[in-house]
Amino acid sequence: MSWQAYVDTNLVGSGKVSKAAIIGLSGGVWASSPGYTLSTQEQKDIVAAFNNPAAAQANGIRLAGQKFFTLQANDRSIYGKKAADGCILVKTKQAVLVTEYITPLQAPESTPVVEGLADYLISVGY
Repeated sequence: MSWQAYVDTNLVGSGKVSKAAIIGLSGGVWASSPGYTLSTQEQKDIVAAFNNPAAAQANGIRLAGQKFFTLQANDRSIYGKKAADGCILVKTKQAVLVTEYITPLQAPESTPVVEGLADYLISVGY
């Protein structure tokens, strides 16, 4: 399966995620939703946030030019909020799943989709 298919089918195609991207831990966007662009600096900051969750917690996270308040951050997952919308970022062995949900979607609907795909990718070595 191509990386784009994971975004199109497993994430956005689930109906529980509004926008998504998969970025490599060593840099670069592997796949993304149409029009969902993460700057090079945002990509670096996302990867760095997993190495320093306290900084992500203190400073928030920026995705496609939008700043999210960090609700929870650890070395695997980062959850953020911006008004009624939110983001879920999950690190695998080689990549980060970067997702956003837009109201009426809510975190309890989106989180299992993103975390589940991350678990699968980790189980197959990614």
